[in-house]
Amino acid sequence: MMTVLLAVLYWVFSHKLERSNFISLMGLITGMFVITYWLIRQWGDQFRLMMGLGLGFRLIFLLTLPNLSQDFYRFLWDGRLLVQGINPYLQTPTAYLEAGNMVVTQASELVAGMGELNAGHFSNYPPLNQLCFALAALLAGKSILGSAVVLRLLIILADIGILWFGSKLLSKIGLKKQVIFWFFLNPFVLIEITGNLHFESVMIFFMVWGLYMLSEKRWIWAAVLIGLSVSVKLIPLLFLPVFLRYFTKIPNWRPGFARFVLFSVLVMLTAGLTFAPFLSGDFLNNFGQTIALWFQNFEFNASIYYIIRWIGFQTIGWNIIADVGKILPLIVLAFVLIISLIRDQKNMRQLITSMLWCISFYFLLSTTVHPWYIATPLILGVFTPFRFPVIWSLLVMLSYSAYTANGFQENLELVALEYILGIVFVLMELNGKLPNPTISET
Repeated sequence: MMTVLLAVLYWVFSHKLERSNFISLMGLITGMFVITYWLIRQWGDQFRLMMGLGLGFRLIFLLTLPNLSQDFYRFLWDGRLLVQGINPYLQTPTAYLEAGNMVVTQASELVAGMGELNAGHFSNYPPLNQLCFALAALLAGKSILGSAVVLRLLIILADIGILWFGSKLLSKIGLKKQVIFWFFLNPFVLIEITGNLHFESVMIFFMVWGLYMLSEKRWIWAAVLIGLSVSVKLIPLLFLPVFLRYFTKIPNWRPGFARFVLFSVLVMLTAGLTFAPFLSGDFLNNFGQTIALWFQNFEFNASIYYIIRWIGFQTIGWNIIADVGKILPLIVLAFVLIISLIRDQKNMRQLITSMLWCISFYFLLSTTVHPWYIATPLILGVFTPFRFPVIWSLLVMLSYSAYTANGFQENLELVALEYILGIVFVLMELNGKLPNPTISET
């Protein structure tokens, strides 16, 4: 009965919900989380059943277009450029249209769908991500829905890969493999990743596979896989320094530092090779400019940055994002280096825990935190004793209050509530005020 009810909620969400209906959105999501929690607690040890439920719920979204995100229209644009042999990094969709160059089919429709902000900027999606977009264009032709189906199938395949290698890694580090369902069955993942076609799952698939290979001491393959992960989303680059202590602490891996250097070089080389077909002076300028926008121009669902911004308005009278956006990444880098040097990484659990703290701190200082970004701390949390990313994956949906029928307007009270509740939960976990939810094999 509960599974049927959950399936109905997913159907209503994917077929009927409009993004501007925030009350209905949060009501549906909260109901999904409650039922999913009950299912995992009741049937979590029935692996095949839970896997089947996760796949079944994903198929509910199969023949739908995303209803919470416009990004997939840009995915289709880039993919259609690529299959024509056009470098998607060299020009903005707006520039093509203003020049009267209808370079892809349904150009006006795609640009209208992605919105002015997206269409006015250069593409920032790395090459392996672009390959997925090109496959959709190649296999679905002019069909927007067909392209969405192809993209969704790729994401579902990545989720299956995460389930497979994630469960193997859990067993390897002494945790029961059903803990993976905190990711695989999480409503946030089904909505933001499967439903809204964000490619965090493909990035996570290569990252988890790479971590599993590293646990098997097959570090060369691990480096290649993590390099491919970087070629989907750049975020795994943040973790590279954390591997230093892991390599130097593992027995029989001497010289550990030299091996770490080779590992890092191979990660960068793998990712770099995927960029090679697109390299040019214009590409480097455009791609770098677009990445900089995330730190110095865009603002959404931030936490500490919003406090800094408020202080700026009170003291000097204007938005200081251009200056603060240059400083915050340096603070994050310093934090990652400190974690890399002072924390023991003697085993895979400790390594992944350090990765979790690094990505969480990064998002805490970011100027832009879209909901789907939380997929990364969510999967890392699965391999640690901490469950605050699960709570965060629900709380982050409060950010959709910004999308109203009258336009975009962030509700800063709800943003504050998201982060205050999340930080309180973290502190309670750190202080042992909550029961340890890790299900151990040992």
